[in-house]
Amino acid sequence: MKPLKNDTYLRALSRQPTDYTPVWMMRQAGRYLPEYKATRAEAGDFMSLCRNAELACEVTLQPLRRFPLDAAILFSDILTIPDAMGLGLYFETGEGPRFERPVTCAADVKRIGIPDPEGELGYVMNAVRTIRRELQGEVPLIGFSGSPWTLATYMVEGGSSKAFTKIKKMMYAEPQTLHLLLDKLADSVTSYLNAQVAAGAQSLMIFDTWGGVLTPRDYNEFSLRYMAKIVDGLTRENEGRRVPVTLFTKNGGQWLEAIAATGCDAVGLDWTINIADAKRRVGDKVALQGNMDPSMLYASPERIEQEVAGILEGFGHGPGHVFNLGHGIHLDVDPEHAGAFIESVHRLSRPYHAG
Repeated sequence: MKPLKNDTYLRALSRQPTDYTPVWMMRQAGRYLPEYKATRAEAGDFMSLCRNAELACEVTLQPLRRFPLDAAILFSDILTIPDAMGLGLYFETGEGPRFERPVTCAADVKRIGIPDPEGELGYVMNAVRTIRRELQGEVPLIGFSGSPWTLATYMVEGGSSKAFTKIKKMMYAEPQTLHLLLDKLADSVTSYLNAQVAAGAQSLMIFDTWGGVLTPRDYNEFSLRYMAKIVDGLTRENEGRRVPVTLFTKNGGQWLEAIAATGCDAVGLDWTINIADAKRRVGDKVALQGNMDPSMLYASPERIEQEVAGILEGFGHGPGHVFNLGHGIHLDVDPEHAGAFIESVHRLSRPYHAG
């Protein structure tokens, strides 16, 4: 493997000095880019795109050809693990992901096996190996997974949900069944992420998209506990350098201290928290990733620049900040606005790293 030409992102996650604040965007390979739409049309459908290593590599690299991003993120989906568990993932037009065989009871949970990352999920590892090779050491590659709680919400609800009544019914009426499911998912995520590292991922991120729908007590018991278990089981060094881990709970700002105490390297922030407050609370323990509202990319480039300046000022001087959106980029954003965002971060952040 070639040495990294730009390791700014990895250095920032380890809170080492950098020349500027690195930036990447959640969902940076995606539907806001016309070239992505063309490649997806070629693949036929979303999961065919994920399963084709060459096409998954192509869409991973597309945003890097347009923008001077400081990291690439594997193009895949958080639902690969439940799909590999045999739940029958399909995508309903306008509805998002659905499962033919949702998990409804303890017997369903007992039937589920832990997928072999080089077996049922081998297509993901092939994509990681292909992307890593084609990156040629330009920037690091981020691997990722959904959190056990977030994966469980889709598996029990049968797809996306607004009220989460089915999984909360299981959580309160049959907590032991849900714990059994979350335990299997934690083991699956651990082996899946470790296989991504072995295949070439240089950093890892766990997306807890739905942890924020829980009470503080239930968040600790049903979400954070299992993310902490995963962090404990991950490969943290490979190819002679640290493999940093970022945990991101959407709407999880009230739990930053607990998230930082898991042993992760960085905590992802959504836009509902002030980054200066977040840094005061946990900035000496972990790096912070975030946290511009993705909708700000609808604004003029001048307004985007003002927002970037405010977030940089909020974080202040010194290392440990990876700039990102507070969630994924919206599909109808003008790519030129994304470019203005990235350029502003690079240019405006340099004074915060001088001296």
